[in-house]
Amino acid sequence: MTRVALYARYSSDSQRDASIEDQLKVCRIHAARQDWAVVGTYQDRAISGASLIRQGIQSLLADALRGKFDVVLAEALDRLSRDQEDVAGVFKRLAFADVKIVTLSEGEISHLHVGLKGTMNALFLKDLADKTRRGLRGRVEAGKSGGGLCYGYEVVKSIDAAGQPINGERRIKPDEADIVRRIFHEFAIGHPPRRIAVKLNSEGVPGPLGRSWGDTTIRGHVIRGTGILNNELYIGRLIWNRQRYLKDPESGKRVSRRNAEADWIVAEVPELRIVDDALWQEVRDRQAELSKIFAASIVATKEANAKRPHTARRPSFLLSGLLTCGVCQGGYGIVVGDRYGCLNHHRRGSCDNNRTIRRPAIEQRVLSGLTEKLVSSEAVAAAVRAYHDELNRLKQERRAQNSFDRQALAKVERAIAGVMNAIMDGLYQPSMKAQMADLEQQKAEIVARMEAVEPVLPDVNPNIAEMYRRKVAYLTDGKVDLETNMEAAMAIRSLIGDVVLNPGKKRGEVHANLRGELMAILDFAAGRNTPGTVPSRAITGVGGSPRNHPIP
Repeated sequence: MTRVALYARYSSDSQRDASIEDQLKVCRIHAARQDWAVVGTYQDRAISGASLIRQGIQSLLADALRGKFDVVLAEALDRLSRDQEDVAGVFKRLAFADVKIVTLSEGEISHLHVGLKGTMNALFLKDLADKTRRGLRGRVEAGKSGGGLCYGYEVVKSIDAAGQPINGERRIKPDEADIVRRIFHEFAIGHPPRRIAVKLNSEGVPGPLGRSWGDTTIRGHVIRGTGILNNELYIGRLIWNRQRYLKDPESGKRVSRRNAEADWIVAEVPELRIVDDALWQEVRDRQAELSKIFAASIVATKEANAKRPHTARRPSFLLSGLLTCGVCQGGYGIVVGDRYGCLNHHRRGSCDNNRTIRRPAIEQRVLSGLTEKLVSSEAVAAAVRAYHDELNRLKQERRAQNSFDRQALAKVERAIAGVMNAIMDGLYQPSMKAQMADLEQQKAEIVARMEAVEPVLPDVNPNIAEMYRRKVAYLTDGKVDLETNMEAAMAIRSLIGDVVLNPGKKRGEVHANLRGELMAILDFAAGRNTPGTVPSRAITGVGGSPRNHPIP
């Protein structure tokens, strides 16, 4: 019997959550008519079809390569993707896995469908974007908002003479407008954005969208016109189309690009003014003064990055992004000089952890912990034993499930046989077809569950701890320069789950708790390039000796 996988998707801009169930329902009916066995369903909710960065479609492609089904059934080809390149990519991958694509709208998909339908979907997206931008432009030229809600304003809900809602109406929110003027005034007299944010948070003043205030929320970006201090709507100027957004084909994330100033749409909206011209100019003068002060360091940074383009998107330091505050669970980052500190404390004032630690000191403690404390024979043995215990528990549950499935399978097969016997005896009823389809689906799901591959226990060399220690020692004893050898730095980072920093009782004391993923450690020690075959488990240790000594 042909095994079929169902796929459904809806995008948040035009459909509702029930659309998934509607799509799957009509696909099940079609599969029943074709006597196909449904062995799995895949779905993506409220996700655009312009990208393949979707969990459902990725799981479907992965299972296709594992041979779990023979056909993918969807309502239409644009459910799989609206992007022409992605449609071709999905078709190519499924063809390689010897899996056909069938849709209710187009039938079995061929190369001709991929070319024509992919082009039509791409044109649809472009046409939709053009129409949306055209509508927004007309709204902005009429002095109405082009979308979004700035801090300091609220939405006005009203309807026109025809009873249709009027979009884009805004009005000043007095309490938030007072905060905007306060921010402008304090910055103009010399208070840095970080101090302003900390003070607002300490007073319990909600920030934009009800979140806490941050220095970047206030400072923003002068050229892009972002941040409280650069929003020209506060002086009654509505600017639209200052920048556009493109989707990165690799990551699926939106990336901003600044448009030429000639393409901006500017409308005067004096009724939305919050800040007077004098205060606005004081802030501009203060920003220009600061720009001159820091211009040299900015140029130096750009020149350094230009000389090292290969490191532009890589971590700045060995532990960048791996340090966590144990108090608020936020990130630790460089706050001054070469010292790490809790970003929520230093930028927002929303955490009480004021301890900082020098970058070389924490790096040395972590490297020491990787070498001596994170992986000992006892730690590896205990972690592997825990793996085995967990897998044994899962196996026991699986055996119990298999026993239940065998009984359920026998019951379903008896029911199928009963229906078949009734048909052979001339007792056929139209409802029997739907009943058989439901029974066959139950049978396929039970069989697929029983055939699932069991996890494999890791093969652990008895000398794994010593092998690991020698390899880490090679990377950390000065033979490899981590500042210039990014490969070595990335190898070290792959062993670190995270480093949790907690303040100690003594002044300046910082506790560092290092957590690593056992499977990455075992693979590294064994020289394997692929991850382990069982779920990762964190093992912990302490970087530095003694454990709780103060860091200068």
